[in-house]
Amino acid sequence: MNVAIPTESKQMQQIFEKVRSGERLSREDGEFLYRSDDLLTIGQMANEANMKKNGRKVYFIENMSLYFTNVCEAHCAFCNFRKDEGEEGSYTLSGAEMIAYVEQHFHPGVREFHIVGGHNPNVPFQYYIDSLKSLHERFPEVTLKAYTAAEIDFFSRISGLSYRDVLSELMKAGLKSLTGGGAEILSDEYRKKMRVDKADVSQYLDVHRTAHNLGLRTHTTMLYGSVEKHEDRINHMLQIRELQDETNGFLVFIPLSMQPISPKAGIRRRNSAFEDLKTIAISRLMLDNFQHIKAYFINIGTQLTQVSLTMGASDVHGTIVKERISHAAGALTPEGITREDLIWLVKGAGRIPVERDTFYNEVKIYE
Repeated sequence: MNVAIPTESKQMQQIFEKVRSGERLSREDGEFLYRSDDLLTIGQMANEANMKKNGRKVYFIENMSLYFTNVCEAHCAFCNFRKDEGEEGSYTLSGAEMIAYVEQHFHPGVREFHIVGGHNPNVPFQYYIDSLKSLHERFPEVTLKAYTAAEIDFFSRISGLSYRDVLSELMKAGLKSLTGGGAEILSDEYRKKMRVDKADVSQYLDVHRTAHNLGLRTHTTMLYGSVEKHEDRINHMLQIRELQDETNGFLVFIPLSMQPISPKAGIRRRNSAFEDLKTIAISRLMLDNFQHIKAYFINIGTQLTQVSLTMGASDVHGTIVKERISHAAGALTPEGITREDLIWLVKGAGRIPVERDTFYNEVKIYE
């Protein structure tokens, strides 16, 4: 793409030249992009940045989201998934119970189990080890992408083990990658306002650093759209970018659009489509050392996910089967999607669907 960007903004032109030449964007550049209402120009730049990295390929995976327990000691203000022990709707599944659930929904194409849950202090760390071990023994061909950095910090506290030892024990049980959750917004002020009484900013980053040093490739997220400022989002991206410079251990960045506490919430309680697309595009532009930016259809919907593929996104997540956390908080989207629908979605944006494994190795290209 060699046409000039249609903008009269001198600063936008300067950012465009940086993007074209491969020069890293600054904090000031990111904050300017958030202040701008020129979504088409921002999207065009993000599209160009993504095309350099991935061409027209867009990735997805056949996966299942699993939740062993929703009992949690934390009381984060944005979470409607958690329950107290004994509260109506609370549960803690054994390995055998989870296997029975998986066998009801499993088919041979599933390549990944995405496992997260509550910080349940009523069971020992061994429970979380055994949960993975039971799945790994029954489905050895399926990759276990399990637990957030906040869960790893919780396991460290209840076991007395270091992050390194916690991760090593989980790896012996079959762990292959960490999920990206628990990041929320990497700001201590934000975490205090939103009662994020789990891993703090430095702990979140240190868990991923430790995992990367052990050879695990991990995922990372940003939950946006509540009390944070745009400057907080940019600062979040810069901290993640700095760690990626250090370890190169992240596979993908996933901007997560905050869901209201109730599915009956009106549009003013939800992020706008404009804000969702801008955040995906800015993520692509700021995170030059990430191969992939994910559009998470669970939170932004399938149609907006399709549009995001022309604005910097190169991944549409996966089939999921039955998502619970965002839907507990009021998401209006499907709880899962079929492989055929994902392929249709990607092709409809003029892109090439690529089925992948957890580590972005290509399984099948759907030309």
